[in-house]
Amino acid sequence: MGSWADSAEVLGSDLPLELSGAANRRAVLTAALRDAVRGGRLAPGARLPPYRSLAADLGIARNTVADAYAELVAEGWLAARQGSGTRVAERVAPDVPAHRTRAPEPAARPVHDLVQGRPDPSAFPRTAWLASARRALAAAPDDAFGPGDPHGRPELRRALAGRLARVRGVRTAPERIVLCSGAAHGLRLLAQVVGGPWAAEEYGLPFHRGLLASHGVGTRPLGVDADGARVDGLTRRDRAVLLTPAHQFPTGGPLHAARRAAVVDWARAADGLVVEDDYDGEFRYDRQPVGAVQGLDPEHVVLLGSVSKSLSPTLRIGWMVLPQRLVGPVVAAKGDREQFSSATEQLTLADFVESGAYDRQVRRMRQLHRRRRDQLAAALERRAPHVRVAGIAAGLHAVLELPPGTERATVRAAARQGLAVEGLGDYLHPGAEGAPHAGGTGATVRDGLVVGYATPSESGYPEALEALCRSLPPAGPSSDASVIPGPASPPPPAAP
Repeated sequence: MGSWADSAEVLGSDLPLELSGAANRRAVLTAALRDAVRGGRLAPGARLPPYRSLAADLGIARNTVADAYAELVAEGWLAARQGSGTRVAERVAPDVPAHRTRAPEPAARPVHDLVQGRPDPSAFPRTAWLASARRALAAAPDDAFGPGDPHGRPELRRALAGRLARVRGVRTAPERIVLCSGAAHGLRLLAQVVGGPWAAEEYGLPFHRGLLASHGVGTRPLGVDADGARVDGLTRRDRAVLLTPAHQFPTGGPLHAARRAAVVDWARAADGLVVEDDYDGEFRYDRQPVGAVQGLDPEHVVLLGSVSKSLSPTLRIGWMVLPQRLVGPVVAAKGDREQFSSATEQLTLADFVESGAYDRQVRRMRQLHRRRRDQLAAALERRAPHVRVAGIAAGLHAVLELPPGTERATVRAAARQGLAVEGLGDYLHPGAEGAPHAGGTGATVRDGLVVGYATPSESGYPEALEALCRSLPPAGPSSDASVIPGPASPPPPAAP
């Protein structure tokens, strides 16, 4: 056993070596030096003894030490300079003991997830998507693998123009569709081009409001009732209004026909813009399809859509159907190169649409979501008949109306059950609470839960519903025992 005694040259380090019987003393020495640097016993910049001195101290050949030094210099652990000897490399950071680097314990992940807006990832149509990808790549023109066009691939814009006209009543042409990476990306671009201020439904995604604010576009709330947004509160000061007319998010229900006409009249008179977030317009169950507002006036309405709900949010493909006057400014704001959506995935989606696979996927998911919706309604009717369910004629979520003052306690109770679910108040515009609207009515502040029924796996969904029911407040003396259940056996979904 040899040892490297305390020395000013090595800053008091100690290097124990077990050399007796070692077949490869250089390897033993190299490993010991490497461990000393890694563990911090040899600090960055520390000078090592000359190899002759260390060899004499350890009783081994000089070449053995010289070769060990050379190997560690080559690996970057040591640095050798003429006239200054061999030192520990400055850039080498020693390992910190585990007890000093232990990260805070992550919060326990919920066992069940009923947060809205997340489709079941296991439902992605892998086989059909792969078939489309193969066909798309085989037929792809050479320019698909060059710099991208900020308009997006023409193959997908043509496919979308045809499908949106057939399914959503949209009036457009491929030249008026600009592809983006989703509704949020589309909103960013519109904020840059249109400016503010905007009006927005008093209940909506905080992320969208924050995104607009980050681009200098403020929003003010419009009241929401059973007929959708109170568009009579719009003024000539508003540059645009953000709406979810097919299925108001998150309270549910379509925008009434009279209000659809009224918002188009406002846009024409004020030269304003209606931004229609068509986030789940294809998923309807107990009512006839509601066409896009864009079809009423293509020159004053922008339709935003994506595949986040129908296929997967990871694809990052969305679209804007634009008035002609906005196509150039939006493309200019987007930039000279397509940086957000993969051209090969756009080509795959184009084939997926043209081949009919997209329609088949929507029909399959519509049937799945309707069954999940019915299971939710049945579980509540059985376990919590005092809780009213709203907004379930379409979409991927429902609103459970709660007694006043119970929302936050119910969300906390759900968390104790291992259930992730959000309160309705999380979506209320901060300017709406308790404030009168221009239309003359106060904010319709309500307590409730926004329950997404698309995310859990088929096997885990019943347990998630049980956890939800255990979290709900008990019936009170004045509870409204009115549940809006789904039909007992869902009829075949209508073709898109």
